Amino acid sequence: MCLHRAAPGAAFDFSEDRPVKIHRRHTLQWLAGTAAAAALPLAAQKRAEPIALEVWKDASCGCCGDWIVHMQQNGFKVTAHDSGNNAVRARLGLPAKLGSCHTALIGGYVVEGHVHADEVHRLLREKPQALGLTVPGMPVGSPGMDGPVYGGRRDKYDTLLVRRDGSTSVFKQHS
Repeated sequence: MCLHRAAPGAAFDFSEDRPVKIHRRHTLQWLAGTAAAAALPLAAQKRAEPIALEVWKDASCGCCGDWIVHMQQNGFKVTAHDSGNNAVRARLGLPAKLGSCHTALIGGYVVEGHVHADEVHRLLREKPQALGLTVPGMPVGSPGMDGPVYGGRRDKYDTLLVRRDGSTSVFKQHS
C-alpha cells in the first residue's frame, strides 16, 4: 500500500522516502480496533459455562417456574424435580421455619425460596461457611413473585444466610 496517497504528515512512505501525514482519526480507529480485538478473549472468558442448579418443587407451582426462568436468564442451568420440596429440605438440614415453595442445591449450598440470582452468584463467589441462603415464605416482588399479576407491588424482605447450626443473619435486605 502506498502511504504517499494518505493525507500529508508524519509517517514515511518507504517506497519513496518522503514524509506523509496520517490522520489522527485513522490512528484512533486503528487503536480502537486493536483494543477491541484484544478484548475478544476476555469477553469469551466472561461467558462461562452455565452453573448447574438442581431444584425441587411442586409440579403445579407457577412462581417456582418463574424463579427457574430468572435463574436460567442469569447463568444457571437448572434441573427441576416436580416431586415437592419438603422431604429434600429436611434431608438437607434446613429448618422448616425457613422454608418456601422450592428448594435448590448448588455448589454444596441450599438455596431456599425466591432468592435473587445475584445473591446466589455472591454466595458462590464468597464461599461462606454456611448451609446456604433462604427467602422464607413467598414475598411479593422477589424473583418469581414479581409478575404482572402483582401490579408492581414489592414487599420488604430479607435474604438470610443460614449457618450450619440453623442460625441466620441478613445476607441482603430488599425494600
